[in-house]
Amino acid sequence: WNQWFFVKMGEKGLAYRKESYVNWDPVDQTVLANEQVIDGRGERSGALVERRLMPQWHFKITAYADELLDFSGLDWPERVKTMQTNWIGRSEGAEVTFEAETGDPIEVFTTRPDTLWGATFMVLAPEHPLVAKLTSESQRAAVDAYVEQASRMSEIDRQSDTREKTGVFTGGYATNPVNGARIPIWIADYVLVSYGSGAIMAVPAHDERDFAFARAFGLNVIPVVQPDGVEPLDGATMSEAVPGDGVMINSGAFDGTRTGKGETGGDGIARVIAWLEERGLGRGKVTYRLRDWLISRQRYWGTPIPMLYCDACGIQAERVENLPVVLPEDVAFMPTGESPLKQHPDFLEATCPSCGGPARRETDTMDTFMDSSWYWFRYLDPSDETQAVRRDLTDAWTPVNTYTGGIEHAILHLLYSRFFTKVMRDLGLIDHGEPFERLRNQGMILGEDGEKMSKRRGNVVDPDDLVAKYGADAVRAYLMFIGPWDQGGPWNYQGIEGVVRFLNRVWTLFDGPAEPGEADEARVAELRRAAHGAVKEVSEDFEAFQFNTAVAELMTLQNAMSKLKNAGLVAHPAWAEARSMMLRMLAPIAPHLAEELWHRGGESGSVHVASWPTFDEAALVADELELVVQVNGKVRARLTVPADVSEAQAIAAAKADPNVAKYLSNATIRREIYVPGKLVNLVVS
Repeated sequence: WNQWFFVKMGEKGLAYRKESYVNWDPVDQTVLANEQVIDGRGERSGALVERRLMPQWHFKITAYADELLDFSGLDWPERVKTMQTNWIGRSEGAEVTFEAETGDPIEVFTTRPDTLWGATFMVLAPEHPLVAKLTSESQRAAVDAYVEQASRMSEIDRQSDTREKTGVFTGGYATNPVNGARIPIWIADYVLVSYGSGAIMAVPAHDERDFAFARAFGLNVIPVVQPDGVEPLDGATMSEAVPGDGVMINSGAFDGTRTGKGETGGDGIARVIAWLEERGLGRGKVTYRLRDWLISRQRYWGTPIPMLYCDACGIQAERVENLPVVLPEDVAFMPTGESPLKQHPDFLEATCPSCGGPARRETDTMDTFMDSSWYWFRYLDPSDETQAVRRDLTDAWTPVNTYTGGIEHAILHLLYSRFFTKVMRDLGLIDHGEPFERLRNQGMILGEDGEKMSKRRGNVVDPDDLVAKYGADAVRAYLMFIGPWDQGGPWNYQGIEGVVRFLNRVWTLFDGPAEPGEADEARVAELRRAAHGAVKEVSEDFEAFQFNTAVAELMTLQNAMSKLKNAGLVAHPAWAEARSMMLRMLAPIAPHLAEELWHRGGESGSVHVASWPTFDEAALVADELELVVQVNGKVRARLTVPADVSEAQAIAAAKADPNVAKYLSNATIRREIYVPGKLVNLVVS
């Protein structure tokens, strides 16, 4: 069905093959998508990635760029939405044509066409197709060496802001279209051929990177925007770039025009774009940082790409009725690291689906992110051999209500899944365009040293050893208690001992002996208030994925119930109610313990199919409350007062308490602070 989708996407123009610069992993011997290069290294092998020009298959994810920027209706973490927004990188501006002295046009995209008059040089990516033609003979050796050096660097390293700017003059020149100025053409590795046109106009007066480059190589700096409230700019004496808006200067007929867009108070950009379009020098344009998803992999393991090469008919898709194209099992893995499919004649030799003549199969396989981009649809009926997904099941079960996973998937799986869902919608398979309504990211459990667990660091905590020593419930409960679920935290052996003690106290609370006695109504009300309050708090915590505070709330409930256990409450119906509530809330945290105590208490069925407890608002209302009294911020007393106590009554009671009064006898009260129902703080001198 992966292959079926590939063919259908090809029919819609969303799957295509082109020659492009790719990220080559020299260890895994395969290309990687930009999203799979982490800090310049392959996400799996950790090897430094190289840049190579190769023909590859792509999915046209850029066709959905604007739609992927719309997160309306999604309950997702802001961090994930921001990461995807920045990765897609929508930019509005103008495409402008500079002409090289060789007669070749050089297209550049700029978000600030109102600074064109300050462009004093151009920079091309080392891989730009015009580099060889524009390079003079005197500069050829230097340019060739620089191009070779850049080819060994990853895009991430090349774009680092901390690297010293490097570059080489090609010996060629171009003409600035707005003022006819002759400007030099350089190459530099911080310009990428995969982004935009692979060429930029450099305005050093108003761009920090261009300014650093200009100063490093002695290039002109011409200010063309004078900010408000700043001394007149002089390109010869400027110590740094001055970005932002202001009034256009040194810009011919546009002098005095306010720069920026309408919302910044100026219309310089719109006016310059209109002027460029009138003269055929450029046009308004929207570009994206997002590149099309490179789907080809030079690996044996993966879904074969169902395409064929016919000398007579060209590239052809395999017929749907011939799918799937299966991997041969009798392959030989050679030490070269190449895919064994390239040396397997039975796999390579095929029949052209168009003319019936001989054809060669594609040996590239699909990126395995293809599988994870739509698996939840297929899981609804994985055995259906007649269709990719069943519409009745997708209508009933999708989109997914709540999805959990690590933040590291933000611009990989999560972005690809959104794209794939939109494609499936446009193929008429589903009726929605987003895969997951609510997303929550979990944190990572670190070693005790606060570092990511790894054998190299020697800080790995073996869960099997922990389960053998403490039991599965204790390990599970501590993992929930260790810290905020979305943040994680370092493992702490003392911390798990605390959780073990808590679970032991729960066991003793419900399975140990109790003193007989008679329950008074105040204690009954206190017990019900503790149990129903816990239900309210724990329910809210679970909904918010705040499992650590849910465990803490159950610890508080256990303490309250332990205090009341020997006050004659065990025989009261309120105790049975609180016990049932406690065990049902504990069940997702310590499932084995909760189930055992559930049955020992005489309950029928399993605690795990019992309904979740609900709380009674009336039970939460207290007749009395505890008021903390401070003098100069230090606790001096705790008072029990009526729940409806007024501010004046609370302060009067605080002053009258003997433990407080002794601190007031020879002092002057400067301020009285009252936090309703919680605190009185008397500031004295």
